[in-house]
Amino acid sequence: MQIPKSMNAAILVEQNKPLVCDQVELPKALEVGQVLVKIHCSGICGSQLGEIDGVKGEDKYLPHLLGHEATGIVQSVGNGVKFVKSGDHVVLHWRKGQGIESIPPRYTWKGKPLNAGLIATFNEYAIVSENRVTPIDASTDMEIASLYGCAVTTGFGVIENNAKIKLGESVVIFGAGGVGLNIVQAANLLSAYPIIAVDLHDDRLDLAMKMGATHIINSNKADAKAKIVEILKGQEVDAFIDNTGQPAIIEMGYELTSPKGRIVLVGVPKKGKTVNIYSLPLHFGKTISGSHGGETVPHEDIPRYQKLHDVGRIQLKPLITDYFKLNEINTAIQKMRSGEVAGRCLIMMAS
Repeated sequence: MQIPKSMNAAILVEQNKPLVCDQVELPKALEVGQVLVKIHCSGICGSQLGEIDGVKGEDKYLPHLLGHEATGIVQSVGNGVKFVKSGDHVVLHWRKGQGIESIPPRYTWKGKPLNAGLIATFNEYAIVSENRVTPIDASTDMEIASLYGCAVTTGFGVIENNAKIKLGESVVIFGAGGVGLNIVQAANLLSAYPIIAVDLHDDRLDLAMKMGATHIINSNKADAKAKIVEILKGQEVDAFIDNTGQPAIIEMGYELTSPKGRIVLVGVPKKGKTVNIYSLPLHFGKTISGSHGGETVPHEDIPRYQKLHDVGRIQLKPLITDYFKLNEINTAIQKMRSGEVAGRCLIMMAS
């Protein structure tokens, strides 16, 4: 297929400002290892909100495209690509999978270079590195499959690879958004107990119960720390997972976990904010670690999780609660921030 000359895309032009939806020009040819995908739908992850907000500090790549979980259909491939072909249905993900790591695509906007990295999904088409796509069966529900790009793989990977949950261990999950809900679901699948979900919004907590949380706490309405202590009846937490990036919550988790407990950080504190802990327990078995997408390996893990879904062991459709068009993306982001979006919202591309 010939590469389209242009496409609609949502562009981060300035931090802390709405995205700009506009026409973007694509390069005339694919480079070695690149794959052209027509995007079907894309999820919005909390990390994109962090990019907009400048959580990690000054963004040196502005203007640029955003998005890192989606599904689509391969239109054409560059030289050297061997794991996907034209016509394949694929999941797009930010973690490295199998295949070539290409150079980033050379998009332009208003006659100037537009950065995108190796994957961007808030656009009608995406030129991505081969190792950022994983093929799926053509019969797979494309909406559900988009969650394999981050929400599912990160959530399940946090439980499997970072927290390393054992049967009957207690888990506290702070933040029940798209990733947090899958952390809850994975903890339930491994028979953790209790599974305590904490959030600011009742709708998200209701979903957390459906995903397998045994207890929920709205920290807007109750003292979360006191409620966790009450639920555990004097026991300490085995695994505390933070999706918020708030130093006070991370410090709380460090205090509540057992001498052999694990604190897993999924959320990232805003640059300049620090976490204060007494480090002695780290010498005797307590651990605190950051998760990098649950350390997932997409081409190995996506088929495993898809199998679990296909046989009814996990639920994914209930996690998708809202749909928006690409030109409504700023509304979607605002509703995510306010808590009006309970689960994952999807940006549906025009056919």
